[in-house]
Formats: sequence, structure tokens, C-alpha cells
Amino acid sequence: MGSRPETVAGRRAGLRGWGPVVVALVMLSMNTTAEAVAQMPGPIPNGRLTSGMLSFDGHATLGDFTGTTRTVTGQLTGAPEISSVRGWVEAPVESLKTGDRKRDKDLNKSMESSKYPNLRFDLNSITAKQSAGDSIPVTLHGTLNIHGVTRRLELPGTIVFKGQTARVRTDFPLNLKEYGIGGLSKMLGMLKMHENIEVHVDLVFGLGAGG
Repeated sequence: MGSRPETVAGRRAGLRGWGPVVVALVMLSMNTTAEAVAQMPGPIPNGRLTSGMLSFDGHATLGDFTGTTRTVTGQLTGAPEISSVRGWVEAPVESLKTGDRKRDKDLNKSMESSKYPNLRFDLNSITAKQSAGDSIPVTLHGTLNIHGVTRRLELPGTIVFKGQTARVRTDFPLNLKEYGIGGLSKMLGMLKMHENIEVHVDLVFGLGAGG
């Protein structure tokens, strides 16, 4: 015997059976959006850097190396919205250590640290994306000054607001020659440091601690 053809009433009954599922999916979507919006902070107070680390990964003929400093200062100027937050971060060139005194000396010579003693980033604005988690994806708009050269940058990063602190992280590539840094070759080019490095920044600001 063949199967009986489905009636119009049967099809309607089947559609009605999906009704609760559709409603549940819509409500879940609305709740997820609400959570994402809830994670975006409101008015942000002034802040002062309480701890931070700046490092870079260098590549040379004799192998890769890392330069690091924890001698970092900075401040945030608060705003009603995260997009209008401004600030600055600074570190002395001489505080960068690579674990090799000779290499540190060459680094300071190439960067002319006696003439241009500091590395500095000035934050002009922030573009933030909504996120359901604690970590908010952001783009940091500002200017980076190295070796007397200032360039406008848009840095990808994250911000985590927790209690009275804001943790800012960013990783980005940097070309040393774009900042006029020479002296990357030694011994007629047999020893050479590549011009492209990767920079890593991890900062914690105490909110309401100055500005």
C-alpha cells in the first residue's frame, strides 16, 4: 500500500510544532546581543600605569633574540565613552635589555638613545567591538615616536576591565628603517639584524589613580 498524501492540515500542524523552537532561538539571539552590549563599559575615569612590559622579537644572522623592559610609564585621560579615551605610554630606550651587553650597546648606538632617549605612543582614540567575554577587541589609534620619527598607527589589541583596572595588550610588526634606524649590519654585512621586528605590549592601568 502507498503512503497517504500529506494534508494541508497536517502541514500546518507540523509548522506549529516548530513554533517553540523558533521562539527559543530568537530569545537566545537577543540574550547574546544583550550580553555583548553589557560588556561595553560606561564612563571611564582617568588612569595611571601601575605595571607594564614592552618587548620585541628581533631576528639576526646569529639567531633570534628578545629585548624587554618593564620601565614603562603612562596615563589615561578618561571619557564618557571608551572611543574618546586618550593617553600616552613611554619607555627609555636604555632600559631595553636583550641579555647580551654587547648587543645592548649596539642597540643604543643604532637608536641614538643619548639623542632620542624615549619610545612613546600617544593614544588619540579607540575603536571597540562588542564582545560577550571579558576581553574587548579594540583598535588603538595614535602616533608612535621612535628615534625622532613620528608615525600614525592603528594597532590591534584587547582591553580587559576588571574592578579598578584596565589591562591593555597589543602585538604589531614594526620596520626599523621606517624610523630612520640604521647600523643594522656589522663586519661588512656578515653580521646583520633584520629590519622587521615584532613588538609586544602588556599594560595595566589603575583607574581613578590619576590622569
